[in-house]
Amino acid sequence: MQMLNNQPNEERCYMSVERYWDRYATGAVTKIGSVQDSIDKGFCWTQYDHHGPAEELLCQPKNALELGCGSGNEVAYLARKGIHATGIDLSPVQIKHAEERWGDIEEARFHLREAVDFLTTTEEKYDAIYSVWGAFWFTDPRRLLPVIRAHLNPGGVLVFSQAPAVDGCYGAQGMYGNGFTGKVLPVRRWAYSEEMWHGILMNYGFLEVDTRVLEAPDPENLGTLIVQARVAP
Repeated sequence: MQMLNNQPNEERCYMSVERYWDRYATGAVTKIGSVQDSIDKGFCWTQYDHHGPAEELLCQPKNALELGCGSGNEVAYLARKGIHATGIDLSPVQIKHAEERWGDIEEARFHLREAVDFLTTTEEKYDAIYSVWGAFWFTDPRRLLPVIRAHLNPGGVLVFSQAPAVDGCYGAQGMYGNGFTGKVLPVRRWAYSEEMWHGILMNYGFLEVDTRVLEAPDPENLGTLIVQARVAP
């Protein structure tokens, strides 16, 4: 199994990720489309509209938590089906946008929080915890997996999606959120192969681990890593 390297300066990286997602959200708000566009899109794990599995990977939860909910589309989708759905995000811009779009849905809740901080302070447990190209990608799994496992109900499910790892490039991946001009904005992402994610999750006590890369609609384009795992009933 790939070793998880120590990562110093966590506070600095936390602040960088917050600034990065605020900047990203400011641009994304103008591109996301109408509320009806989001409703028509449905629940999607991939970067391609109307492609791949939907909410069935969550195994019909009564309540669910999204880590890094962005504009809240998936939270709203679940809430409209009567599932008590909570979304957290560390970007004030994202949370404000999510509340403006979906705040009138009774079962939808949004909180401005970082994933590990939220999970270490809440007493609530969930049937499903999930991340759609969100906080799971940008959080050290050594910090995140133990608190996820502690807050899943017996038999609960974890599901996340993100970009597949580049062959031969595993572990913490550094990038500059401002590109190569402007103020320094270091951001980390964590990338592992399907086999490595399987071993990491098993090592943290998860069962029935399924890891796969879903091919894009055009096989020449980038696919999507989708991971599903359970805790013991």
